[in-house]
Amino acid sequence: MSTHAHDPKKETRIYVATLVTLLILTLITVGASYIQFGSSTANVVIALTIATIKAIVVALFFMHLLYDKPVNALAAVAGFLFLGILLLFTLLDIGSRDGLEPQNLRAPDPAAAAAPAAAPKE
Repeated sequence: MSTHAHDPKKETRIYVATLVTLLILTLITVGASYIQFGSSTANVVIALTIATIKAIVVALFFMHLLYDKPVNALAAVAGFLFLGILLLFTLLDIGSRDGLEPQNLRAPDPAAAAAPAAAPKE
């Protein structure tokens, strides 16, 4: 449990500052969605990075991890960072598989479609 003193004015300022920070990060996310950074992978990595920063801000201030034991905040931040790394490597792996498609989705061979069908035997 947290042992910090409850000063309503200070807490209100902290929550307002957190709100403004999250709104600014949301505006940055929306602005970044309109910019092409070279590939769709780069765009997603940037969006996930901003989302990870927002999740850390929420965990530290709204979950009061900033005022709790440092090891709890460290565990939460490390969890978010490792989740981001996991998603990043998954995205990079999927992005490296551009040329693959399932067998049943291949386009029909145009040469086979042009050949006349054999007459049925009686």
